[in-house]
Amino acid sequence: MFTPRYIKHSKLLVRHAQKYLRYKKDILSDEDRGGIVGGIAALEGALKQRDKEGIKSKAEALDQKLHSLTPVTWESHWRENVEVILVAIIVAVGIRSYFLQPFKIPTGSMQPTLNGIIGHPRNEPAPNIARQVAEFFILGRNYINVVSAVDDRVRYIEPQKFGFFFTFSRIICDRQSFLVYAPPDTLKQDFKVTPGASYRAGEVIARGAVDTGDQVFVDKVSYNFVKPKRGDVFVFRTNDVVGIPADPQTGAPFYIKRLVGLGGDELRIEPPLLFINGQPAEGPSFARVMSTQDGYRGYALAGTHLAEFNRPFQVPEGHFFAMGDNSYNSYDSRYWGAVQEYNLVGRGLLVYWPFNRHWGLIR
Repeated sequence: MFTPRYIKHSKLLVRHAQKYLRYKKDILSDEDRGGIVGGIAALEGALKQRDKEGIKSKAEALDQKLHSLTPVTWESHWRENVEVILVAIIVAVGIRSYFLQPFKIPTGSMQPTLNGIIGHPRNEPAPNIARQVAEFFILGRNYINVVSAVDDRVRYIEPQKFGFFFTFSRIICDRQSFLVYAPPDTLKQDFKVTPGASYRAGEVIARGAVDTGDQVFVDKVSYNFVKPKRGDVFVFRTNDVVGIPADPQTGAPFYIKRLVGLGGDELRIEPPLLFINGQPAEGPSFARVMSTQDGYRGYALAGTHLAEFNRPFQVPEGHFFAMGDNSYNSYDSRYWGAVQEYNLVGRGLLVYWPFNRHWGLIR
């Protein structure tokens, strides 16, 4: 603890030189090998005598000898940096493939348990840039301000994705176009920007704040050891699910829903209640939804599989029935049927960003 730094450095230098000798003993000349051995012996002798000046001078001589045999070049720096980057990529890919996978909540089907992308129209101007930056990193909020420069009409709205997490929209008008950091559904539902809408010069097309969807880590490990259970928030692929079209850019989408029924369960809805095998669904997650409080509205009859309260649906073996907590605004198993077991990705574990009230473990 109280050993002087120069002594620690010198001892490390001795070990490094000894290791270098072992690695390079087959290719070093007798002269170079002898120089290193002599330098090590001289430095060890100075260390034994606790000769401060001798230690420093012998350490510097040995260090220069090693540097002369292994000159540092720009290629070695590049090689080291590339190696570090490759190792980091391999570790990240391994974690994503086998342990944790990031997932962004794109829609409001799980609200208020999990937020999708939400637009907040407003007339007042955006706050100053410092506050905008702070709100983006803390709340995942960005501001949009789209104003028509000329009299024009919206022809269509085209999604444009940049990477995994960034979804923009291109608003295509007859005479102009705008790139907006918000998905088409948010522009249509929250800002009422629809094809055919007309705007005068200087009129606001879309102005306000857009909150990003909750971004979660999906636990891909636990379902290898324990079976999924009712009430889990789980992520699944939609491969081969009739009624869910594949994205031409990214393929079949991933969905996140609440697991409400296992294979063999008989499900029935009497709004706002969900019945499983003849009894109201049990558990805190179901109780919250059925309470019709704090933003929850209960379970709704919809789709083709649970469209009538007196017509139950039995989940096939090896399948899972998925529903959104925002039952009145969720495209789920009521419409396209149960999820096959091989489509499971994992259990929704925690919200890692933004740092709103949902941050932390998913309930």
